[in-house]
Amino acid sequence: MSERALLDRYEASLRGLARKSRLRSLSGRAGLDFASNDYLGLASNKRLADAVAVALANGTPVGATGSRLLRGNDPEHEALEAKAASFFGTERALFFGGGYVANFAVLTTLPQKGDLVVLDELIHASAHEGARAGRAEVVETRHNDADAIDHAIKAWRANGGAGRAWIVAESLYSMDGDHAPLDALAEVAERHEAFLFVDEAHATGVYGPDGRGLAHHLEGRDNVVVLHTCGKALGASGALITAPAVLCDYLVNRCRPFIYATAPSPLMAVAAAAALDIVADEPERREQLARLVALAGEKASALGFPPSGSQILPIVVGDNARAMALAEALQARGFDVRGIRPPTVPEGTARLRISLTLNVGEGDVSALFAALSEECSR
Repeated sequence: MSERALLDRYEASLRGLARKSRLRSLSGRAGLDFASNDYLGLASNKRLADAVAVALANGTPVGATGSRLLRGNDPEHEALEAKAASFFGTERALFFGGGYVANFAVLTTLPQKGDLVVLDELIHASAHEGARAGRAEVVETRHNDADAIDHAIKAWRANGGAGRAWIVAESLYSMDGDHAPLDALAEVAERHEAFLFVDEAHATGVYGPDGRGLAHHLEGRDNVVVLHTCGKALGASGALITAPAVLCDYLVNRCRPFIYATAPSPLMAVAAAAALDIVADEPERREQLARLVALAGEKASALGFPPSGSQILPIVVGDNARAMALAEALQARGFDVRGIRPPTVPEGTARLRISLTLNVGEGDVSALFAALSEECSR
């Protein structure tokens, strides 16, 4: 066997993806930003950059150099966690390197053997991966259907389930831009003495008082755990888990992705802390984004596409090749819009994912939809 033959099965898999118009590749930033999650335009914000520059000048290291339980526990990490706990109204916060690892960490650690994890079918891949890798039983339910969750827990109990149920949902879904029925989910959790784990990745900074998210009124409850990513509207990187103190202590002692990973950069903790101040101090950013959302919704409706009501606006095309051709045509005209295909979204729902950020203005939004109209009519 030649050395090259060792790679044959991988090349065959890639060819199969290409035949289905599902082959991925990397591309750089170009054109107007309708693709990123930098919703409030903070990634290049001077106030954020100045906070990092001051920290560097004062001796904050670039790297943590070890796990939090070794020498990687910096004052900047602890300062961010204290600020986040106060900001979000919870007992404790714990800083992770990113949203994916935070979801995986919680769901492989907190639900115990004999418990049940109930996932919304459209939740982030990281939640699916974490739940499947954990010790609890896992069941998926219809999207945004609190009654289906209630029935799933009842069926589990009827079959002898004796542990705790964990209800897992995003507050704002990343590919459809719709909101979860959080109050209904909280009622189901209370009824069954269950935990509610809410991923606020796309809501933190954008919604709620001072940008505290859509689940702000649920934080601080004994049965509520929330994930806030720092790499989207907050413009930095990393993620915060906010929860009762005992659950955070349990993660520090039992969570392998926390114990055995090098801690996030202390500079990112500084940046995230500064971002929390900015979203609280500058509500006009959320107001400006809301105007872009309303305008984009009007433009989408005029083309026959339903508005999502959020900064994530899917233009569902259906066919994989058609979605990618539309994305490429818009990119060629100076609009950075990306096509999304299965398995990220369900089969038959390939789409353009239009992301609205403060990196563009109202004129840019109008121009994008004019271009989209022309391309759709070709």
